[in-house]
Amino acid sequence: MVQIKTPEQIAKMREAGLVVAAIHAATREAAVPGATTKDLDEVARKVIADHGAKSNFLGYGGFPATICTSVNEVVVHGIPSEDVVLKDGDIISIDCGAIVDGWHGDAAYTAFVGSGHAPELLELSRVTEESMWAGIAAMRNGNRLVDISRAVESYIRRQPRPATGKYGIIEDYGGHGIGTEMHMDPHLLNYVSRKRGKGPKLVPGFCLAIEPMVSLGTPRTEVLSDDWTVITTDGTWSSHWEHSVALTEQGPLVLTAPDGGRAKLAELGVTAAPDPLG
Repeated sequence: MVQIKTPEQIAKMREAGLVVAAIHAATREAAVPGATTKDLDEVARKVIADHGAKSNFLGYGGFPATICTSVNEVVVHGIPSEDVVLKDGDIISIDCGAIVDGWHGDAAYTAFVGSGHAPELLELSRVTEESMWAGIAAMRNGNRLVDISRAVESYIRRQPRPATGKYGIIEDYGGHGIGTEMHMDPHLLNYVSRKRGKGPKLVPGFCLAIEPMVSLGTPRTEVLSDDWTVITTDGTWSSHWEHSVALTEQGPLVLTAPDGGRAKLAELGVTAAPDPLG
């Protein structure tokens, strides 16, 4: 069943979301050539501690770190390590979360390490991020879950194809409900599947983590022997973007964006809900 939140509970999720936003800002600054992914994990741990929050990644299903650090062909769930040293030209997707008073936040972004990145990598990240915002803009009262999936997929399919042939919308992973747990019903596909139907109707109090993952090739993935690290089966690089979003009577509130999503949603003709924390 879908957990519907009260305005007071959404305000608490906003607190958790702002901790996640602070982790993003700090790790983005630290993701430079020569840094290890373990270094980034230590940065995230400090931010969480400084905010008096808890990590919802550390120990989740046995996961050994505070953030996921997915470099190049790693799609998601990369484990921070002293042995993974970032190099000029790498891309890294950082996924992280936080808990405040039992309420969860979860978000991810793709960063460019150093300089000299190929245009198709810059475009890959842009397309993935913009598809996420298209999905967020579709999170409207009265819409169905499938409308978000359709918005994400349609945006990606409308873009010019990369030199590698086409964008691969990752099939095995997607978005999810979020609230008193990090992963809750419903599961959110980043493409439309007739087998899944329309899904539940979106109503105030609905909270989702919207997170497209897109590669420069295949939509298929495999899990490495550590039982966590997910890579593309053809070795093409990928991008991952995610925000946690609450639907209110006044529209969507992007819980993990510093401005609540106001500026970006305005570009898309959508008015973001007022920030309950002012």
